[in-house]
Amino acid sequence: MKLLLVEDNAELSRWLCRALREELFEVECARDADAAMWRIEDSRYDLVLLDLKLASSDGRSVLRRLRREREPTPVLVLTASEAVDMKVECLNLGADDYVVKPFEVRELVARIRALIRRSANNAVSQLSCGDLSYDLASCSFAVNGEALALTPREHRVLEMLLLQHDQVVGKNQLMAGVFPLGAEAGENAIETYVHRLRRKLAATDIRIITLRGFGYILKMAADET
Repeated sequence: MKLLLVEDNAELSRWLCRALREELFEVECARDADAAMWRIEDSRYDLVLLDLKLASSDGRSVLRRLRREREPTPVLVLTASEAVDMKVECLNLGADDYVVKPFEVRELVARIRALIRRSANNAVSQLSCGDLSYDLASCSFAVNGEALALTPREHRVLEMLLLQHDQVVGKNQLMAGVFPLGAEAGENAIETYVHRLRRKLAATDIRIITLRGFGYILKMAADET
């Protein structure tokens, strides 16, 4: 699952990105309102984590722009304010939830997953490519309806490939999404997980193709060229 963190405090941003990546989220960061809107227009996110106090502008301006443009991505607001009026204002502007700093990471993760499940139930609940399907609510893979057993990192690699199936996913992008910031990983770590996934998908119509120098692409065997 792909998140956008809008936070101008570099230290907090690094810490939060590391914590969320350890929970197997793919996280991208924006430091201000303009960068946040550019990323949202350019990419698809499952949820936006929005700090209200940005150096260049009020986070509420981002929220207003998102909802004015009918952007449906769930938004979870992060703020140090416990004022009820502030919470009510943000919710009325279109925020889906509100977390007060300081917070426990496990509570934040639970709220993120709950919002994404709710969003999935209101939209597409399942992604598929050939024999492979992915349930967005339970975050589980299946092949022809049968559960596919994966390790957490195999799961993360396959999730990233399926979310962008028929598109190239770079090796560096996979490394950033699979391994927490600062974690040690061998040069061939991603190749190892891709090899394991290929073995587990060998009896299906799904293929993971290596494009040397670029990355990997997941597609149906019938579409291979």
